[in-house]
Amino acid sequence: MNKALRKAVIAGNWKMNKTPAETAELIAAMKPLVAGAGCEVVLCVPFVDIAAALEAAKGSNIHIGAENCHWEHAGAFTGEISADMLTAMGVEYVITGHSERRTYFGDTDVTVNKRTRAAVEAGLTAIVCVGETLEQREQGITNELVALQVKIALGGLSKEQLKKIIIAYEPVWAIGTGRTATAEQAQEVCTVIRDTLAALYGRQAADGVTVQYGGSMNAKNADELVAKPDVDGGLIGGASLKAEDFSVIVRAASK
Repeated sequence: MNKALRKAVIAGNWKMNKTPAETAELIAAMKPLVAGAGCEVVLCVPFVDIAAALEAAKGSNIHIGAENCHWEHAGAFTGEISADMLTAMGVEYVITGHSERRTYFGDTDVTVNKRTRAAVEAGLTAIVCVGETLEQREQGITNELVALQVKIALGGLSKEQLKKIIIAYEPVWAIGTGRTATAEQAQEVCTVIRDTLAALYGRQAADGVTVQYGGSMNAKNADELVAKPDVDGGLIGGASLKAEDFSVIVRAASK
């Protein structure tokens, strides 16, 4: 991390877990453990939990995010939630392009771009996920693929709007599998992401963007990962559902 240039952010992605009551209980347990953290602390929770999360996080340093948003302001999109709706609730962050959305629900690079643009235009900070499958890594196309994903995801966004973007490198082969990229692998791809941003927006703008690692970061490997110069925190899955484990990661990013 380089905190002189950009903000370190640890964001939890709860996925499809926790009821509103369980949400309040977990955040209550987390609050004292992450108080005074030297990084931004974010919890991206299921839509039904947002109201409970916002209430439970009041008066703390925990910011609340959503796990997805639609690209239209309103309309006949059953089951979808607009960025404007999230903003109206008090949500500050939203995840776009997570590999589970791409794999199971048909999100493409193009729809990720549309969701990301809608999020930023609504005032949200978008955590944009990019990453390769195991097959793509073995084919040796990781760097080219990730660079392309970044370029398409940010298409149409200005340098000023880039300030509302976080990029999360999430190797698909490491998400929920227990496998983790080595710190060197994470650094290599995060560097590719930053170089891609520099080509699009200039080096100064690129150096100001938070780039997270998200492939099974946990309490045991967080220190090594965030010690790398271009790894500015993490997008945390399973470990964000355990107050103590999550707080250990937050502490690692607070150093």
